[in-house]
Amino acid sequence: MSQADIAVVGLAVMGENLALNMESKGFTVAVFNRTVEKVDQFLAGRAKGKNFVGAHSLPELAAQLKRPRKIMLMVKAGRPVDDFIEALIPHLEPGDMIIDGGNSHFPDTRRRTKYLEEKGLLYIGTGVSGGEEGALKGPSIMPGGSTQAWPHVKDIFQKIAAKVDDGSPCCDWVGEDGAGHFVKMVHNGIEYGDMQMICEAYHLMRVGLGLSNDEMHEVFAEWNRGELDSYLIEITRDILAYRDEHGDAVVDKILDTAGQKGTGKWTAIEALNLGQPLTLIGEAVFSRCLSALKDERVAASKQLIGRTQAPRLDRDHAIDDLRQALYASKIVSYAQGYQLMRAAAAEYGWNLNYGGVALMWRGGCIIRSAFLGKIKEAFDAQPGLTNLLLDPFFKQATDAAQPAWRRTLTRAIELGIPMPAMTSALAFFDGYRSAWLPANLLQAQRDYFGAHTYERTDRPRGQYFHTNWTGEGGDTASTAYVV
Repeated sequence: MSQADIAVVGLAVMGENLALNMESKGFTVAVFNRTVEKVDQFLAGRAKGKNFVGAHSLPELAAQLKRPRKIMLMVKAGRPVDDFIEALIPHLEPGDMIIDGGNSHFPDTRRRTKYLEEKGLLYIGTGVSGGEEGALKGPSIMPGGSTQAWPHVKDIFQKIAAKVDDGSPCCDWVGEDGAGHFVKMVHNGIEYGDMQMICEAYHLMRVGLGLSNDEMHEVFAEWNRGELDSYLIEITRDILAYRDEHGDAVVDKILDTAGQKGTGKWTAIEALNLGQPLTLIGEAVFSRCLSALKDERVAASKQLIGRTQAPRLDRDHAIDDLRQALYASKIVSYAQGYQLMRAAAAEYGWNLNYGGVALMWRGGCIIRSAFLGKIKEAFDAQPGLTNLLLDPFFKQATDAAQPAWRRTLTRAIELGIPMPAMTSALAFFDGYRSAWLPANLLQAQRDYFGAHTYERTDRPRGQYFHTNWTGEGGDTASTAYVV
């Protein structure tokens, strides 16, 4: 008997919690796991007495679903997604849809959407952010893919998504083929940047200002009551106050080497592919790479000497400056992320709703913050806004923070404390506001050694010139001119 509204394949933590979330909102959910014993354990455990139906095979799963079938894969990204797609296809009919809720790379989602549509099926690749708690209580959901599929899943997705204060769901249709997973990728890249900048603030307070964990806990608690109010500031506050059974700070016992799953790297690579200066997120990725060189860093610390005498600092003023520097750098991080989304939309033919993306990130996800409401307002007021830094609110905010931003980074440099993400944010800001940059000299160098040509200030754009710099190079120019 066809009775389930939707199926969830993959009963790891995220899959289980998402299925429980769907059931709690009034939907009957069919569940399947490759290790079928897991299905029985789930039905006898967390799902006991609830509106779930278990399946021990994919044909059985397909038979339990209302038409058109909706099957959501919560499995590891990569080959497992393709394997399940191939295994499901023989049991589906035209108009049925497969949904990938994992962290898939957006080119894979583009490929899978095309492949399934050619078979008369529909495909959705959706970002799901918020971790296991978000999956259970309300995540941020970023769906893209086959546009015809959206009306069939809209009610389910928007009911299980997080809600902002006015009740709006943190879920809406993002765009065609890989748009949903692309926006989730950018979300994760911004997450890398936010985490790195918070760690840099922690580093400066701990090493440069000599604050204790309890004192830093109070600083982050204060910051979370202002414009930096966010999930990541909130959990940092809590981490600094957490003690183990011996009364020791757990954070002090954690080895200083960071891991990563690759989504930040994907964001940086795509920025390079599209020619976008996503400097802050790139630095955040490289900072994790540098942290992993623990043994080399320990050896180098015994040989490479930095500053030996710290400047005298007024602690309260330095902390307030740091707050403003973190806020201004955060604005730059989001400005760069939105710049990348705009470039991708042009490249891949997506019609992205930038204010809508900010709303989707307002709740449920890891980068949720009050700050995102201002981004939504900016794009609602100017849908064609070129860069977030040009919005009146953010323009005023970065202008007001500039003196503190510059003082903070000067202090860090004098103290020998690395703050690569915040430093790159200021460098981008200074570069973006510069009507002139020294790229004319760079282009002359390229033309000198490779005859790559250049444009001139006294000629219309689009005309290219070559100079025979040595008198021996001739007039033949390269055709590989790339702006």
